[in-house]
Amino acid sequence: MSRTVVHVLRHGEVHNPDGILYGRIEGFGLSGSGNSMAATIAEHVADFDITHLVSSPLQRARETASPIAERLGLAVHIDERLLEPTNVFEGTRFGVGDGALKRPANWKHLRNPFRPSWGEPYAEIAARMLAAVRDARAAADGHQALCISHQLAIWTLRRFLEGRPLWHDPRKRECGLASLTSIAFEDASYAGLSYTEPAGATDPHAVPGA
Repeated sequence: MSRTVVHVLRHGEVHNPDGILYGRIEGFGLSGSGNSMAATIAEHVADFDITHLVSSPLQRARETASPIAERLGLAVHIDERLLEPTNVFEGTRFGVGDGALKRPANWKHLRNPFRPSWGEPYAEIAARMLAAVRDARAAADGHQALCISHQLAIWTLRRFLEGRPLWHDPRKRECGLASLTSIAFEDASYAGLSYTEPAGATDPHAVPGA
């Protein structure tokens, strides 16, 4: 039986001084702290048996991938299935406690938090993420792969694999900046996962990021 591990890495901290929900908007790269996180991850995985490296096409993910690719001597494969989910509030300041829920213009987008009605359905996020991870597993069969993605995408995939409801409280996601959600497979069958924060816990007061 072949054992393969696919590590799904959330990118490092983003330079986002205005605190907006940047989603898929171009031009949001890593902050100084984010670059340090990426370097820390590169050293952390240096002795892992990683043979395949994949990244979301967004700038913050590619910049996180760069020192890892250099350290491991691997090419970075781009996979759009690892993208940040779509969100109608992209480009705005929208968060818990900022008054966004009291604005009548937003209510039509908040009618169904279980789907959710403001963006890409959770079921679709889980399906594309699982497909990307399974392809990475096949490419690294018997070794390890590393995929760089985004908080909501990773957390939705984890909840799916653990058999939990996909809807959730965003404040309770266990998916810090530069964290690793490591998914094990026996042959092609899911065999469990683990979670680590090699770059340290995310400061709850850090610049918002996805």
